[in-house]
Amino acid sequence: MPKAVKCETLQDVRDNIDRLDEVIVGLLAERIGYVLQAAQFKETRDDVRIPKRIEFIVDRVRAHAIKEGMDPDMAESIYRHIMEESIAREELRWDDIND
Repeated sequence: MPKAVKCETLQDVRDNIDRLDEVIVGLLAERIGYVLQAAQFKETRDDVRIPKRIEFIVDRVRAHAIKEGMDPDMAESIYRHIMEESIAREELRWDDIND
């Protein structure tokens, strides 16, 4: 994964952050698309939240953060929020499918 390059101006910094934000949002949109598809494969609403899977993802994210030189606690915090939002939306999708 490319690392941040040295910027010459604050505008360069902002332009790069804006560029990355667009990429991140696109990836999050793709991720939620898969999350929503998962609902159709769950037999019960309780199957949407699987603590063992959550901890597996957190462990993987923490390891990758360390590899990339990122604070693993920060990465975990961000991902736990992403997963909570994802679970909430998947539960809604599960409800829609199973009404």
